[in-house]
Amino acid sequence: MTTLRQFTCDDLFRFNPVTLDPLTEIYGLGFYLQYMARWPELFMVAESSSGDIMGYIMGKSEGVGENWHGHVTAVTVGPEYRRLGLARKLMDGLEVISDKKKCYFVDLFVRVSNKVALTIYEKLGYTVYRTVLEYYSGETDEDAYDMRKSLSRDRLQKSMIPLLEPVRIDDLEY
Repeated sequence: MTTLRQFTCDDLFRFNPVTLDPLTEIYGLGFYLQYMARWPELFMVAESSSGDIMGYIMGKSEGVGENWHGHVTAVTVGPEYRRLGLARKLMDGLEVISDKKKCYFVDLFVRVSNKVALTIYEKLGYTVYRTVLEYYSGETDEDAYDMRKSLSRDRLQKSMIPLLEPVRIDDLEY
C-alpha cells in the first residue's frame, strides 16, 4: 500500500535512494527547505507501508492573472518502484491541490531529449506549450519543453495553445 503525504524535514535524511538516481535533478538543502516552507502542500512523498520513500514531487504555485498556475519542479520515483503508477499518483495529487488553489494550469519543464518523460507526461494530458532554448546548462546546453495541462478554471484551455516561436530563459515571466 502506498501513502501520499506532505514532505517533512525528517524525509531529507531518508530520500537519498530516490534522489541519487541519475535521472533525478539534485538541489541544495536550502532549496528543499524553501519549498517545504513556502509550498508545503505541493511537496509530497509516496511512502510504502514499510516506511520507505518510493518517490516525491516538489511543486509551487506562481504567476498572476491567467498565468496563475501550479508548477512541477521535480517528480521522481525510485528505480525499484517504477512502472507502478506512482508518478501518475504524485502528479494527480499536485494537480488536485493546484485546482483547489484556483490555478489555471499546471506546467513543467522537461529536456527535449527525455523521450520517456515526454511520453509519460503526454499520457497524463500534458502538451508542449513552447520550447525554451538552452534551459538546461551543463557540458552541453539543452533545450526544454514547457509542457502544460489545463485545470478546471481554464475551461477554454487557452493556457495550452502552443506558442510557435521558441523563447529564451530570460524571456520567461515566472
